[in-house]
Amino acid sequence: MSISQNINSILEKIPSNVQLVAVSKTKPKEDIIEAYEGGYRVFGENKPQELAQKYKDLPKDIEWHFIGHLQTNKVKYIAPFVQLIHAVDSIKLLIEINKQAEKNDRVINCLLQFHIAAEETKFGLNLEEAKTLLGSEDFKSLQSIRIVGVMGMATYSNDENLIRKEFRSLAFIFESLKSWFFINKEEFKEISMGMSGDYMLAIKEGSTMIRVGSSIFGSRY
Repeated sequence: MSISQNINSILEKIPSNVQLVAVSKTKPKEDIIEAYEGGYRVFGENKPQELAQKYKDLPKDIEWHFIGHLQTNKVKYIAPFVQLIHAVDSIKLLIEINKQAEKNDRVINCLLQFHIAAEETKFGLNLEEAKTLLGSEDFKSLQSIRIVGVMGMATYSNDENLIRKEFRSLAFIFESLKSWFFINKEEFKEISMGMSGDYMLAIKEGSTMIRVGSSIFGSRY
């Protein structure tokens, strides 16, 4: 099937309230154009300079999501245009995003990343760290960022029970933060979880946003 057919096949399977982010990282602009000409507009990238170049070269009504680990010194490349930053895991990064957002006279939407997987990984908050971050004076002073939800990645595993448990833990974190910090904030509504191999399971456990690459564009080399 073509890239557009792959996208449409996924859209037919998922509820209308779930956002599909077509993960185009490492893929050439021609692949994105094929999806674009088929009517799709939401794409995810994980390298700031590569994303900035694609933004420059491709149509301006594309909604770009940054889905990888973001270093503070790279925020400036994507701050003028990025629609959503998925993987914010520190107050230091939020302060830099806020600074660059102010320079560009805009508010940047962000998701807090949580470490929910059993496997070791460097990135992601736990619930206590998130409570400390959101309760801090540093965070309360930031006027040019908007926290709109949470993000996490399950263990790369065939154990469906393990994956389901990890997705449930992120949904619990979302509900906890909603009740403690965002009770009257309608914009805090996103749970970004689920990729090519597990997005249907993620949706069953409450995902509102899935990040799908290889099922759309084919395997990466």
